[in-house]
Amino acid sequence: MDATLQRVLEEQAAQPLPVLTRRDVRVPIIDGVATALVGMRRVGKSYLLYQQMSELAAAGVPRSSMLFLNLEDDRLGTPTTQTLDQALEYLFRTGPERHADTAYVFLDEVQAVTGWEQFVLRVLNTENVRVFVTGSSAKLLSVEIATSLRGRSTAVEVLPFSFAEYLRHAGIESGEPPMGSAMRSAMEAAFDRYLRVGGFPGVQTLPDIDRIRMLQDYVELVMFRDVVERHEVSNLVALRQLTNRLLSDFSREFSINSIQKMMSAQGIAVGKDTLHSYLGHLVDARLIHTVGIRRASYRARQVNPRKAYAVDHGLAIAVAHPSVEDTGLVLENAVYLELRRRYGRVHTDAVSYFASKAGGADFVVDVDGLPPQVIQVSASLASDATREREVRGAIAAMTEVGVREATIVTLYERDTVETDAGTIAVEPAWRWMLADRGARPAR
Repeated sequence: MDATLQRVLEEQAAQPLPVLTRRDVRVPIIDGVATALVGMRRVGKSYLLYQQMSELAAAGVPRSSMLFLNLEDDRLGTPTTQTLDQALEYLFRTGPERHADTAYVFLDEVQAVTGWEQFVLRVLNTENVRVFVTGSSAKLLSVEIATSLRGRSTAVEVLPFSFAEYLRHAGIESGEPPMGSAMRSAMEAAFDRYLRVGGFPGVQTLPDIDRIRMLQDYVELVMFRDVVERHEVSNLVALRQLTNRLLSDFSREFSINSIQKMMSAQGIAVGKDTLHSYLGHLVDARLIHTVGIRRASYRARQVNPRKAYAVDHGLAIAVAHPSVEDTGLVLENAVYLELRRRYGRVHTDAVSYFASKAGGADFVVDVDGLPPQVIQVSASLASDATREREVRGAIAAMTEVGVREATIVTLYERDTVETDAGTIAVEPAWRWMLADRGARPAR
């Protein structure tokens, strides 16, 4: 066995599991199926693996039956499937009896190993092992990977902290309903900071200047490790321009055609097909998410502009020029991410935006078995013009999708608006964020 690999494994086995903030991400454990945790770098996938290990230990599984291996550990050089084979042999040599007791293998950043899918499939077919893997690329969800594992995998997306997780990490109690004025004020203050700082675990306690630099470094890391190196991108200028444009214009509509024309005017030679490829790579790396218009026609969905959202609203603020920051847009990005946590894995197009001549809605959620949800986002409805626009858009969407309820998420306001089309609930964002997480305040 490779001496360096053995040393890495021995170190891992001897170290106590880290103290961590419990995440609300549900990680299924299914016999004969590998579980893949997918998300951008630094969102906390490794710690979610440790959380699974802690839960197994609490259930009585000995540590010797669990193997954790970070495949981007620089001491391993370029790991191969032979590295994985040797690690598995080490587990059975030092831990459970082969085929008798269930073993648990946790492979962190598994995309570093070419052919890892074949290794996992072989292990699932021949060993009494449950496999968990993490990766920083949506390629783990691709048709090719699903085909390679022959339906023997389930994927779980990991995003930065939700507001509920942010509160838990900060040690802030959200309380039980009904809430007094002091608790509501505390929640408002906490949400204001969450909106500014975002949810990446590693930046929560940093001073503002260091936090901004760290988040900017995250973007650079993703661009070079998960886009340039992995996809052999040659036009770095165009890639950087595209990335900065999408992150600076978060929560807004965009089109590759307009971005290509803008670059051409700046003397940057790049084709639309290349930009489409770069966009796909950024989505693969989970740095950018895009949302399409709600239309029954596939062609209509393709020809209409999409909206871009950053993987984290705090990261978007850190990258965008200070002059473009808009609280309403930041709030919309935060709401989108919460919707993605709740529904994004159900279907890639579960969340869309609505637009018509009568008005538009920021989000419509379509999930099988549930009525459609219409959601507007506005920092404040204090302006009569803003209130009229948001209500009009909600009514247009409610009428189109056939529901009689909608929600407008704001920073602080709470109200109920009765219309001929139905009832529109105006909710403070912190209250709405906690609503589906066991802490819904009473009305």
